[in-house]
Formats: sequence, C-alpha cells, structure tokens
Amino acid sequence: MRLDEDRIKVLVVDDQYVARSFFEIHVQMAKKYDLVASLSSAEQAIAYCLAHPVDLAIMDVLMKTGLDGLTCARTIKQNNPSVKIILTTSTAEARWIEKAKRARIESFWFKEYSGMPLSEVMDRTMRGESVYPLSPPDPDFGGAFKRDFSERELEVLRELTRNLTNEEIAQNLNISSHTVKRHVENLLAKTGFRSRVELAVNARVSGLVVHENDRLNIRDTS
Repeated sequence: MRLDEDRIKVLVVDDQYVARSFFEIHVQMAKKYDLVASLSSAEQAIAYCLAHPVDLAIMDVLMKTGLDGLTCARTIKQNNPSVKIILTTSTAEARWIEKAKRARIESFWFKEYSGMPLSEVMDRTMRGESVYPLSPPDPDFGGAFKRDFSERELEVLRELTRNLTNEEIAQNLNISSHTVKRHVENLLAKTGFRSRVELAVNARVSGLVVHENDRLNIRDTS
C-alpha cells in the first residue's frame, strides 16, 4: 500500500486486541491520518520507530509483558524527539501524568474518564499542543470517590494490591506498621468493604490505583 506523504503517519501500540482495534478505527476514520502499523508490544514499537517514519504514536501505558508504554515512550523520544506521542490508560492512576510530562510526552488520555474524544486529542497534539487532563479521574470506589482518599491512603492501597503485610507496607513507605493499620482501617471505613483482601481486589480490578511494579512488570519473588 502506497501512503500519502502529506498525511500523518500513526503508530498504534496496545496489547489488548479490543483497545487496539478501537485506536485503529479512530485513525482509519480520520481523513488526514494513515495507520502505518498496529503493534501489541512496546519493544516492537521501539524497533518500528527506528526503521520507519512515524509522526504520531498512540500507546497504552500498561503492557502484560515486557516494557511498559511509559518506558517505551521515553525511549522513542530519546531516539527520535520529532515523534509525537499520546499515552493512554483505562485505569484511574494519575501518578503517571507527571512522569509523562517529565519525559516530554506530548499528551495523555484517559480512555474511560476523558470527556474529550481521542480524535480531538490527536488533532490538537499534531497542531503542537500538549493535551493533558485538567484534573485527575475521580471514580467512585465503594462508598467513596477517589478525591476522598489522602495521598498516603492511596499509597497504602497501591501496596495492598501487591498482597503485602502491614509490616512490608510499612517498610516500603518508611512508616510504622501501626500507621499502616490505621490507614487500612480508614480505607475500609470510607469504602464499606469488609476486609483488606476485598479492598485490595476491588482496587486492582477497578484500576483505581496501579503499583509501579505492575506497570514495570516486576513480579514478586517471595
């Protein structure tokens, strides 16, 4: 297939077939964009950008195996700063926003929580804008919203999703186990969940928070 040199060459990267197909359709429906590749891994994306011209890359942060999208985006930017990148996620994890900005990633789009269509983010990004959410996602979780939790409570919740004990969490966060216990009790009281296991499972399944080890695909060895 011969591509129009005047059209914007777009690379899609997502390890989930449904999400990848969603991105493909958006690109293919846009008159000024050409889908040059649709890949399922970050490693493939890095190699593709080294070998082929790409104007815009749309990629998910989380990958089941291998490099994550944020690390991939940093590498692509180092190799070819002219490639514009839109990072995406279906989770409500907001800590990645600042990491993306520091890596000079142009835009960040929350699949489930953004009121702006992807096509608008694409257009604005290619016009030279940096498109980031004005505020982080605020989904409901149990009997509360994300805004109802302190940053420390969210940190404890991230550790809980890794099935860690209070003592292990305390060590990781450099606080006392008593303080961890108090934060867990507060989380249970705010959400209405009956146990720390229920709290952790729901946080993980909903994507309210994501531990950095899960983004980086670092598995527990204990």
